[in-house]
Amino acid sequence: MSGKQVTERLRADSAGIERAARLLGEGRLVAVPTETVYGLAARADSAGSVAEIYRAKGRPDFNPLIVHVLDLADATRLAEVDDRARTLAAAFWPGPLTMVLPKKPASPIAPAVTAGLDTIALRCPAHPAMRALLGESGLSLAAPSANPSGAISPTTAEHVLAGLDGKIAAVLDGGPSGRGLESTIVALRDSGWQVLRPGPIAEAEIVALLGDATTAETGKIEAPGQLTSHYAPGKPVRLGAAIAEGDEFLIGFGNVVGECSLSEAGDLAEAASRLYGCLHEAAASDRPRIAVAPVPEDGIGAAINDRLRRAAA
Repeated sequence: MSGKQVTERLRADSAGIERAARLLGEGRLVAVPTETVYGLAARADSAGSVAEIYRAKGRPDFNPLIVHVLDLADATRLAEVDDRARTLAAAFWPGPLTMVLPKKPASPIAPAVTAGLDTIALRCPAHPAMRALLGESGLSLAAPSANPSGAISPTTAEHVLAGLDGKIAAVLDGGPSGRGLESTIVALRDSGWQVLRPGPIAEAEIVALLGDATTAETGKIEAPGQLTSHYAPGKPVRLGAAIAEGDEFLIGFGNVVGECSLSEAGDLAEAASRLYGCLHEAAASDRPRIAVAPVPEDGIGAAINDRLRRAAA
């Protein structure tokens, strides 16, 4: 359903999950909580429903979507799952890891989900409300982040409504996202593997299971978050700032004190969980520019800096 509509705010209880599942079954859009960020879900087997995602987000049609499944058995119905994929699933599913795998020819997924590619991006989420919704609906759900395309990702129901109120059927309110940063995306290819988007699971953790990555960039947009400019707050962003200039909203980290701090203790996991909240606060401030304190590249810091560089692009 395109055009202005009333967006329901549903509690993440049995009644809310049942209502959300019914809306999804009817082909409507529902914003859903995950442990990473809120996703904008539609049934992945319906071309019309998937088209509504692109319409609501203003999302480029060359950018594929992640399909959320309940378990590995569901994944095997949609994609070719090899031993490497099973190893990663055993270690990180349910959780914040997306795998780009060869799509099965008989897969019922709508072509727009994969943006015409012969691969599909699959994730098994850990959030209890999202898992309950997948079980209740019996559907595989295409679910990019629930925000206008390129804008700051949402980590609360309020963030979702700020960008998509009136454009979607409902938001299932499961509280703040725990991780606060989109999933790590890894492509498994015949020639090896490659991290397409850094996230909560560090590349070193994947290397420990699969060995060193042995494949290079393909030049294609194979997964979400690969566009140069993304996660944008709508204002100029200056990185590596120790102090703010007069017209800047400073996002601090560690010893750099800002109007919002990613983590006063210098904890990278806390910084990841607070990243989008601070960007939303900075975007809403009356300061015309944003400055961000230096964040180490260690571990999940690489993912945080990836998002910040794209926000600043």
